[in-house]
Amino acid sequence: MTHSVAEVAVGGAVLAAALAFGAYTIQSTGFAIGATGYELSASFRSVEGISVGTDVRLAGVKVGTVSGISLNAETYRADTTVVLNDGVQVPDDSVIAIASEGLLGGNYVEISPGGSLFYYGAGEEILDTQGSVSLLTLLLRYVGGGAEDTTQ
Repeated sequence: MTHSVAEVAVGGAVLAAALAFGAYTIQSTGFAIGATGYELSASFRSVEGISVGTDVRLAGVKVGTVSGISLNAETYRADTTVVLNDGVQVPDDSVIAIASEGLLGGNYVEISPGGSLFYYGAGEEILDTQGSVSLLTLLLRYVGGGAEDTTQ
């Protein structure tokens, strides 16, 4: 079997593109080999727009990722687990909320730190949560609210 130089070059280019795509995928999903951190949990009314791998930010800086989402069959709330980087301490009166990057952007988890001198430890639950707000629901409420009969 003979192979031309062009066939080998094209094959090498395809292989390089596949490796680059794989590296980009791993980087964009937040997957890291040997990453260290600690877990916190939170229970949200709605986690619309959030999935495993979504950024967790504190003051706009990525400090962790969402590592698990499951439905609590008793409370019908979304139980969420986040992994925060080692060295990031969260005061125990902090709020965790689902925020939007903008009208066309995605959602992320935002931690708003409180002023407590005590911090959450590994495995603890953040009790003060705010679920995601559906822009479509807000728009429908606004449009529906404007249709009231004001003549009397």
